[in-house]
Amino acid sequence: MPLSVRTLSAGVLLLLMGVALGAQDAGGAGMTAEEFESKLGYQTGTITLPGSIATIQVPDSFRFLGAEGSKRLLTQGWGNPPSAAEGVVGMLVPSKVSPVGPGGWGIVMTFDEDGFVDDNDAAHINYTKLLNEMQEQSRETNAARQKQGFEPVQLVGWAEPPSYDAAAHKLYWAKELAFGHNPTHTLNYNIRILGRRGVLVLNAVADMDQLATIRAQSRTVLTAINFNEGHRYTDYLPGTDKAAAYGVAGLIVGATAAKAGFFKALLVGLLAFKKLIVVAAAGLVAALRRLFGASKEPETTDAPV
Repeated sequence: MPLSVRTLSAGVLLLLMGVALGAQDAGGAGMTAEEFESKLGYQTGTITLPGSIATIQVPDSFRFLGAEGSKRLLTQGWGNPPSAAEGVVGMLVPSKVSPVGPGGWGIVMTFDEDGFVDDNDAAHINYTKLLNEMQEQSRETNAARQKQGFEPVQLVGWAEPPSYDAAAHKLYWAKELAFGHNPTHTLNYNIRILGRRGVLVLNAVADMDQLATIRAQSRTVLTAINFNEGHRYTDYLPGTDKAAAYGVAGLIVGATAAKAGFFKALLVGLLAFKKLIVVAAAGLVAALRRLFGASKEPETTDAPV
C-alpha cells in the first residue's frame, strides 16, 4: 500500500498501524484488535444502499460494513484522515481475513452522482494508448507531488486491463503502482457499476501479491451488486436526466481528471482509496508495544517521506 518504509512490507505496516493507533483512539489503551473489530458492525445477507439506489447480495466470502463502520475502519482502524471516509456508503471485507491483520483488505464503495455515463466510447478505447498517456501524465505530476511532500508515484502498468460488460454496464480494471523506492508495489483494483444518475465506485488497494485473490473475488462482487428499479442504466431518460461530462475512458482515468480536461487534474489522486498515510517504522513499533505491552523499542533510522 502507498507507504515508503524499508523495514516492513507496506501492506502489513499500514494494517498494523491501524490496529495500534486506531484501537487506542476507539477504546483507549489496551483495546485488542479483536475488540476493535467486534464493534465495527458487520452485516450479511441482503443490503440496500442509502436511498435504495442499489442492492447487495453479500457473498459468503464477504461481510458488509455500513457507512459508520466503514468510517471507523478507515480512520481509527487504518489511520486515514476523516476525509478518507467522506461519501463512503459501505465496505465489503473478506470474511476469512481480519481487515486489521496482515493480509487484510477491503473494498470501499461510494456513489458518484455525476449523471448518466454514456458508454458508446467503450468499444473504441485503445487501452494501450490510454495507459501510455496516463503514465506520461503521472511522470509530469511527480514534481508537483514532491513539492507537496508526497513521494513520486510510478504507474507501472495494467495489473489487469480494463474490461467492460456492455450488457451489464459494469467495468473493472487494475493498476500496478510503485511509490518512491518501495520495492513492494501497490495494487489498485477498480470496479464501476453504471446507473441512471451516476456510478457506484468500488476500490480495493492491496499489495501486488494479492492480485489473484482480489481478481477472483471481484467476479463475485460484480454479480452481487445491482442498481434497483428506477436507478438502473436502462432507466435513463434522455433530455430529462443529467448526463455526465465523461464516458468510460473518463471513468478509468478518473472522473475528476476527466471533468478538468481529461488529464489535467491527475495529481495526487491516483488512489481513490486515499490510503496516503506515511508512517515511520519507529512510530509503528512504539505504538504496537504501547498497545500490547512490550517493554523495549528497537532503534531505527527510518523516517516519514
